[in-house]
This record gives sequence, C-alpha cells and structure tokens, in this order.
Amino acid sequence: MARGFNKVILMGNLARDPEMRYTADRRACAKFAVAVNNTWKDKSGEKQESVDFINIVVFGPMAESCEKYLSKGRPVLVEGRLHTYSYEAKDGTGKRYSTDVIASGVTFLGGNKSDGDRSGGYAPDTRDEDFPMDMSSVRSDEDADIPF
Repeated sequence: MARGFNKVILMGNLARDPEMRYTADRRACAKFAVAVNNTWKDKSGEKQESVDFINIVVFGPMAESCEKYLSKGRPVLVEGRLHTYSYEAKDGTGKRYSTDVIASGVTFLGGNKSDGDRSGGYAPDTRDEDFPMDMSSVRSDEDADIPF
C-alpha cells in the first residue's frame, strides 16, 4: 500500500481569539478559526466571494504563544495536517463528524495583540507524533460534552 500524505498550508485572518485549554496531562492546547477568503467569476462573469472558516488546533508551547500574541482579525500562516473525528450529538440525534487542522507551525504575520509591532513569527520544528490523535482528551470544565 502506498504511503499517504497529509499537509495543509493556510493563510488568512483569525475569526476569533484563541481558546486555551489543557489536556488531561496538562499540555496546553489552543483552538481558533482562520477565515480564508475565496474569489471567482461565475458563468456570467460576475465576481463572487466567499469565506471558509477553518478550525485550527495547536499544542504545547506554540499554543501558549498563540494565546498570548494572537487575536481576532490577526493575519497568520498555518501549516499542519487534517484530522477528522466523530462524536455523539448532545441531543442524541446520532454521530457527528468534525475536521480540524492540527498545526505543526503558526507564523504570525502582523503585530501582537498588545502593540503595533509588525515583526515576529513562531514556527517551531515539530513532528506529527508530538500531537495526540485522540482529540477527546482536550476539554475544559464547562465544555465537557464537546469532543475537543
């Protein structure tokens, strides 16, 4: 069987501030969404636009840096891999599926949330085995029913 390849590179703006959580073993985890704009021309030649909101999950020291320096609207470049998981709906209507990008690098493209500094970036050398495959262990107390 051929070896697979799972690589994602996104550039966009944060759709919301990062949410910081911790795994059962107290490992930092930040979750946020990146808004990516798309433009195209339809059959009549009219310009069309849409926005995709893509969920990002970041672990370890990189998550702490994201929580500290990123805020809604901030431009970022995210590198990582797709991860799809399933969970039971709270209302008991069955199984739901969700797909996130597990980040292996996040580069800050603008200033931090406390000043106008336009420099900086954070893209550590990480490997896929550094990230847990079971996203259900990443929870906060108030969202214990949510599978991330």
